[in-house]
Amino acid sequence: MTSSTVTSSQPDRPPRPNLAFRRLRGQRSPAEFAALVRRAAREIGERVSCDARYIGRVEAGEIRCPNYAYERVFLHMFPGRTLTDLGFASRSSVRGRAARPAAAAPRGAAAGEGPGEPPGAVEPYDPRDHWQNDPLNHEESDVLRRAFMTGGGATVAAATLAPLGLAPSAAAADRLPPRAGVPEAMALEEAVRRIRLLDDRHGADGLYRRAAAPLRAAYALLDAGATRQTTADRLHSGAGELAISVGWLAHDSGRFDDARSHYAEALATARMTGDAGLEAHAFCNTAFLARDAGRPREAVRAAQAAQRAARPLGSARLLSLLALREAGGWAGLADRTGCERALVRAQALFERGRADADPEWMSFYGEAELAGLEAQCWSTLGDWRRASRQARRAAQAQDPHFTRNIALYTAELADDLAREGRPDEAAEAGLRVLALLDQVQSSRIQSMLAGTARVLLPHRRASGVAEFLDRHAAYKGPHPVGAGGTV
Repeated sequence: MTSSTVTSSQPDRPPRPNLAFRRLRGQRSPAEFAALVRRAAREIGERVSCDARYIGRVEAGEIRCPNYAYERVFLHMFPGRTLTDLGFASRSSVRGRAARPAAAAPRGAAAGEGPGEPPGAVEPYDPRDHWQNDPLNHEESDVLRRAFMTGGGATVAAATLAPLGLAPSAAAADRLPPRAGVPEAMALEEAVRRIRLLDDRHGADGLYRRAAAPLRAAYALLDAGATRQTTADRLHSGAGELAISVGWLAHDSGRFDDARSHYAEALATARMTGDAGLEAHAFCNTAFLARDAGRPREAVRAAQAAQRAARPLGSARLLSLLALREAGGWAGLADRTGCERALVRAQALFERGRADADPEWMSFYGEAELAGLEAQCWSTLGDWRRASRQARRAAQAQDPHFTRNIALYTAELADDLAREGRPDEAAEAGLRVLALLDQVQSSRIQSMLAGTARVLLPHRRASGVAEFLDRHAAYKGPHPVGAGGTV
């Protein structure tokens, strides 16, 4: 069935699912298919921000026509087919003007919706894809990247989040619509997705304060009410997920009190609406925060509460992650038996594979994250040999898309090797992390490197250690905020 154009006179008309695209995915999970999209993009020199959430939005019909970067990738993946064959509306029918060939993709300006089009009818041109893909614009790309990583993160985040239709400041919240509809719900969901993608690449420090503004706007939308109950449900779910995302940015940048407040807000939203998935997610992050904040017993209890909420959802991968959160709590209590039991349960659940019931926010959870979280448990228990082995496995298995996690796992590896008594290998890993810090801002990672440097100080004469210590001392990045600690 062909989708018709959604106009502003039909604000609450739901999008029609893209069944053709869903058939092309076949038996693969959304996350697995997203990985294929990213691999295909690299084959033709593109770099797209594709994850399970994006695939879900395409299949739900929320993206009726992809941006030009995605168009080139999809046509490369399925040669001989047109956008219409892939279940998308033609660009001309959606935009209300003549279509341009893919080669004429806009350069230097966003290709937003045409007049009267709601957000999502045509996928907005992603400025991150523009910086990364344009072979004629390397200089501008580098300038923008440096601006983001040297304190201009708020500027870049504003450029990324402002087109979403959410208020970029508290003052602008007064201009929100009197009652929210589908466009506002879609904008909120897109805000969550973009914040997560930016965090995957760059870390939390440059994003946290700017991301709080869309969160205020989201709760203002909830207060205003929605035109339909289905829209209200989407708004509550989106606001809760956004609260968790903003909480994570606070968590990763060492602002533990702020993170705790945001997670509690998400949990309250979940309880009010009976959203078991959101409740499990909020408890999951609460457990992680409690462990990092030195409250391991609370971490165990929050992880167990998350598992109770998650059991009816049918996602073995979600239960696997929650078992790892529980294992981290047991490790913090120095309960090796409890930790090992939870790790065994996590591995067994992970091996059941992916399922359609897996939440979209779990696109980061794969072999690398499983190994990384296990490494953290062994590190907490003081088993540095096992910790370093798992940390190395995590760093090697991580998808290149998750730059922050590569830096995180490598920092974990450096610290474990240093404490295991292998200073030369620790220094080598530490240098790899320092090389990534022009792309990633995370107080957590900086705190870990600082701890590694302290452990390596007595070993300056070992191969590579002096170079690492000197480069670490010369690093001029932002200082950690709060007590990050080894994660």
